[in-house]
Amino acid sequence: MGAAVPPVVPGVPVPADLDVAALERLAVDVARAAGRLVVDERPADLGTSEKSSRTDVVTEMDQRSQELILELLAQQRPDDAALGEEEGGRTGTSGVTWVVDPIDGTTNYLYSVPAYAVSVAAVVGDPAVPGAWRAVAGAVLNPATDELFHAHLGGGAWLTTPRGSTALRVSAETDLALSLVGTGFGYAAATRARQAHVLVELLPRVRDIRRAGSAALDLCAVACGRLDAYYETGLNAWDRAAGELVALEAGAVLGGLDGDVADRDLTWTSGPGLAPAFAELVRGLTRTHLAGPAQD
Repeated sequence: MGAAVPPVVPGVPVPADLDVAALERLAVDVARAAGRLVVDERPADLGTSEKSSRTDVVTEMDQRSQELILELLAQQRPDDAALGEEEGGRTGTSGVTWVVDPIDGTTNYLYSVPAYAVSVAAVVGDPAVPGAWRAVAGAVLNPATDELFHAHLGGGAWLTTPRGSTALRVSAETDLALSLVGTGFGYAAATRARQAHVLVELLPRVRDIRRAGSAALDLCAVACGRLDAYYETGLNAWDRAAGELVALEAGAVLGGLDGDVADRDLTWTSGPGLAPAFAELVRGLTRTHLAGPAQD
């Protein structure tokens, strides 16, 4: 993939000389390195250890993965900032921030469910402010299946496996009743109870629901048509930055509770034909059952 001049993103200026294709290649390389770490060095007895010990080990692997990611990024892009789920972010001067989730889907990782991801995205703007940033390159790797989803702004979305690379396109579904919808839940019991009310009302109106356990992979599932739509509340920038870009580059429509900016109140995405009805449904249910500040 050669260098490309990135298109203008309304409200979020993208420097004309920013080589977003090179950022994508770096995101891919770094995600693969972290993926090897979390697979090769995962303790064999992680799923059978005492509960407190298992939590500690997963936290340690999250931290080790993020430290490796940031180290590799700093070697190639020392002036960039970094923001991750774990401790150890840094400021920068280049205008680019790397937003990373070292293991998205840690519960799946704990139980050896093969649906967790390393998510690495380069963004411009301020990732701490909803609507003030935009991912320009990213990679989401499922280390357990060796599926790599990746994209850069204006370059389309791709799935690379050992068999080769395939361009991605979202589902063409237009009927809400025939749509397969993904979602996720928070950790706090009170939040999960409120999310359950949304689910109970949504389920009869769609084909079925899937809960994979990784927001990054869910967004990529919309990109490749494995899901027709997806919604979730309580997501942070590192949960969705890379996956959001992959979905958008595959033709998805994405938004939040009140507009086209996703945030912790709501993130939803689908193909264009489904978007008006799906957005209306999940926004209404979210306002009814999840009004107020999002919780973890």
